[in-house]
Amino acid sequence: MTSSPPPAQHSPSLAARIGRWSTRHRGKAIAGWLAFVLAALVIGNAVGTITPSDDGSGHGDSATADRIVNDAYPDQASETVLVQSEHGRKATDPEFKATVNAVIKGVTGKPGVVEVQSPYGKGAGGQISPDGRSALVQLKIDGDDDLTEKRVDAVEAGVKAAAAAHPALFVGQFGDASADKALNKAFGDDFAKAGMLSIPVTLVILVLTFGALIAAGVPLLLGVTAVVGTIGLLGPISHVVSLNDFINEVVLLVGLAVGVDYSLFYLRREREEKARGHSPKDAVAIAAATSGRAVLISGVTVITAMAGMLLAGDSTFTALGIGAMLVVLVAMLGSVTVIPALLSGSGKWLERGRIPFLGKRMAKARERDVETGGKGWNLILNPVLRHPVVSVVSATTLLLVMASPLLHMHTADSGVDAIPRNLPVMKVYDKMQAAFPGGEIPATVVIKAKDVRTEKIAKAVDGLKRDALASGQVKRPIDVSISPDHHVMSIDLPIVGNGNNAASNGALATLRGDVVPKFAAAAGTKAYVTGDTAGSKDFNDLMKSRWPIVFGFVLSLAFLLLLMTFRSIVIPIKAIVLNLLSVGAAYGVLTWVFQDGHGEKLLGFNSTGSITSWLPMFLFVILFGLSMDYHVFILSRIREAYDRGMKTEDAVASGIRTTAGTVTSAAIVMVAVFAIFATLSYLDFKMMGVGLATAILIDATIVRAVLLPATMKLLGDWNWYLPKWLEWLPSLGHEESAVAAAAGPAPVRIPSRDVLDDERDDDREAAGVA
Repeated sequence: MTSSPPPAQHSPSLAARIGRWSTRHRGKAIAGWLAFVLAALVIGNAVGTITPSDDGSGHGDSATADRIVNDAYPDQASETVLVQSEHGRKATDPEFKATVNAVIKGVTGKPGVVEVQSPYGKGAGGQISPDGRSALVQLKIDGDDDLTEKRVDAVEAGVKAAAAAHPALFVGQFGDASADKALNKAFGDDFAKAGMLSIPVTLVILVLTFGALIAAGVPLLLGVTAVVGTIGLLGPISHVVSLNDFINEVVLLVGLAVGVDYSLFYLRREREEKARGHSPKDAVAIAAATSGRAVLISGVTVITAMAGMLLAGDSTFTALGIGAMLVVLVAMLGSVTVIPALLSGSGKWLERGRIPFLGKRMAKARERDVETGGKGWNLILNPVLRHPVVSVVSATTLLLVMASPLLHMHTADSGVDAIPRNLPVMKVYDKMQAAFPGGEIPATVVIKAKDVRTEKIAKAVDGLKRDALASGQVKRPIDVSISPDHHVMSIDLPIVGNGNNAASNGALATLRGDVVPKFAAAAGTKAYVTGDTAGSKDFNDLMKSRWPIVFGFVLSLAFLLLLMTFRSIVIPIKAIVLNLLSVGAAYGVLTWVFQDGHGEKLLGFNSTGSITSWLPMFLFVILFGLSMDYHVFILSRIREAYDRGMKTEDAVASGIRTTAGTVTSAAIVMVAVFAIFATLSYLDFKMMGVGLATAILIDATIVRAVLLPATMKLLGDWNWYLPKWLEWLPSLGHEESAVAAAAGPAPVRIPSRDVLDDERDDDREAAGVA
């Protein structure tokens, strides 16, 4: 075995140099950061953010069909109005007809409205339900997505007027524009709720951590400003790269998480060094060189992991990857520049706004727990280090049991089932699906030819209808549409199922495997199948084909970064195994809760029997990146102690104890913020929140408090093994030891003047002395 010692350092690290500059030019550092955030916000608002169209966002046959249709047909939104009797009236009754006519009159002539189809008109087959109690008025609105979303207001007003004039029947509207409008508002409300709850919850946790409002506000301020600055920067970026609407949620989640984490790394180390007796200046210097270096390494590792999303082959993942990488970069730069500037000087201003009694208790806890890590962590850590084999076996078994539901995980696009059912537009949709199964989620067959009106194609279409209906997996009405230039034909086939379940997928397989190939041969042209079910299937297939590439990229680069950082081949291998165990357990819990439906009552959702297709890869990339925060932070302290001459076992105990408070606080913030997303109405948000919160909780407890110390004790000095043939690799070094030495040995640890002042002031406050 060869333990490779770190090379001698002759100059301060990059983090130490940045920290030194920030403390010497604190005004410039703070003003520069605020100016950057303000400029990004102003520029972002000035240029605006371009929202993506659906063009080019699909994959496979469905994407080809969508492009053909989008090129051949004018920009339009399809809208449908349901008229339904709930008291036995039939569509032939005078009152029913009067209601339908009122709807038609109410929407006709509105801006952009064309092709209003009455259920009683010629060629309107299938617009009246088999039981005769429901009828559909169909229409189209000219314009792109933004224009139709504005024009639909007038249509909705006409429909509501008809409903008010005929209260005996149910009248409701659902369609492209009306649904987009309702969903955009619902998602906006969800995002606002998450933002409003995340900030106060984070502040409360940080106040309990520091015992002072000002000190608690620093990590929160960094996280919020990093999010604001990033969202501003995304404005001009959106003019170059199509950005998904969901990107703001990801920026908020990741930005708050890493912003608070990185700030805590700094603040807790600075306080720790002052508690050891170092002067405020030396404490900041040590924090900059140690925690600052951990922030830089962690940030680069997290950004590397997030970059994996760029290889997913999907525009949505590319957008989310850009947003996540950018907010981590911004938070990382803010941490290594602004935090040292804020801490320069005595730092006593950070203690203002202290909570009576709590501030004193926190100060005493800092003094007591500098080396011991606190009672809570020691209750776990001491038995783990005494019985490492039992700890490894028990923790690994627990994680594997938690991960076991992963073996039957099924992924599919949640589609309309992810949308909260209490929205009025979704209530209408559900009624339509009950009366006209498959009507709003058809499989659409698309062909392109010089002229699709030929007799040959007409006969082929008749054959398609017969074969599709004979399969028992397609229902009426089958709608045939020809583009204005006569080059493209689209045929809507209402399929069984809810769009993403086994029945719908079986119908799609029948169409693609038998019915449509026969139709294409008869028509003498290529035929493609699109629609919600087809798009979901094609996207799912893409994710399955890409995950080895994404996983391999993330794991390989993380391995190299950790290898060069810690000069050990064992550390990166073990880090990857531990992180995969953590992610696997999170996948298992996610499957058990959402796919198997065990969390329906608690979280308020109806299981779709699947996990949304994009989530597993997204969770892996995000979770692997965020978990490396803790791993790098803890291992940096362990290596620091080892480099000072401690035995590996003692270094492990010291490193984990001295980082316990920071890891606990950061993990609580992350879990709380992620859990907020589990309370939102959109099912995909719930899945994401539960997955992230569960993984971070597992990572900060079972993995970091049990598996990491137990495996490191068992491996001993093998933890630092580096084969001789790898000694040529560049090293990121361990400059913190040199900087700590430069600051001089820590004085005998007696209560510092700041701590004594804190306690004296707390006693005065308790006594009511101003």
